[in-house]
Amino acid sequence: MTQPSSSITPEEIKHLEFIQAVVTRLGNGSFLIKGWTMTAVGIFFGILASHLSWKIAATGLIPIAGFWLLDSYYLRQERLFRRLYEDVRNPAVEVSLFSMNVQPYHSAVPWKGVVMSRTMLNFYATLAAVDVAFIGGALVKAIVS
Repeated sequence: MTQPSSSITPEEIKHLEFIQAVVTRLGNGSFLIKGWTMTAVGIFFGILASHLSWKIAATGLIPIAGFWLLDSYYLRQERLFRRLYEDVRNPAVEVSLFSMNVQPYHSAVPWKGVVMSRTMLNFYATLAAVDVAFIGGALVKAIVS
């Protein structure tokens, strides 16, 4: 019995492994960013629990927005490399061997779609909403006092 010939070469398999390694590193980076976000925001929320101030609460939006954009960058890069992976895997698409160029996929993975993705909104918009609630509570307290 003869084995069917494989349409993928050992070099292409190595190329796919390189791309997968990048995707793994990007995913790990995103995980670390979320951890740093929780640490920074937790500090702000801890301070706000004892010293309610709209200024401190408003300042808390800065790291949320910054980490949101940084995490979105990592997610976009991950999606770009996943598209490259699919094209390398597909024999009908011509990709230079060992190319890590994701430039051709930029139009297919828009920034807005990543920043406003369900993954980002569930995590960062929830934190921002809690912070905005602190701002509102501090403003109400200031008006009542």
